[in-house]
Amino acid sequence: MKIKKNDTVLLLTGKNSAHNKGNKANAQTGKVLAVYPKTNKVLVEGMNIQTKHKKARSAQDVSEIKKQAGPIDASNLLVVCPTCNQAVRVKFKEINGKFVRVCKKCDALLDTTKEAKAVKKATTKKKADGETATATKKTTKKSTKKVETAEPTAENN
Repeated sequence: MKIKKNDTVLLLTGKNSAHNKGNKANAQTGKVLAVYPKTNKVLVEGMNIQTKHKKARSAQDVSEIKKQAGPIDASNLLVVCPTCNQAVRVKFKEINGKFVRVCKKCDALLDTTKEAKAVKKATTKKKADGETATATKKTTKKSTKKVETAEPTAENN
């Protein structure tokens, strides 16, 4: 499934959805509590609240009315990217032999597992090494330009 536990999701359909609220800013978002891949359902905190009546079975039990979240079909939800704060579709990308979930808009990692964090560290180290090499080249070019511009001004004076 593209939705996992502890993801933040946006509701697309229903009475509190982005469609009925007019825009995504007023739509209902929540944290995923449980995922049921066999039935393609997701349990989200604060969404699809259902009332359950519990009858007392003995003299010591207490009757009560509980409000609890009910499962929602996964097709009615979109994952909210933690970096760009937008509801996005999820794509899968292979990094170092592991498939990880990635935001389609900003290419940020969505997985919060230990393996995904290790993959993220490895990719950032590679990027950092590449950036330092390009940064040193840029500084050498700038320094040569300064030297070239300094010489003609000295000759003119």
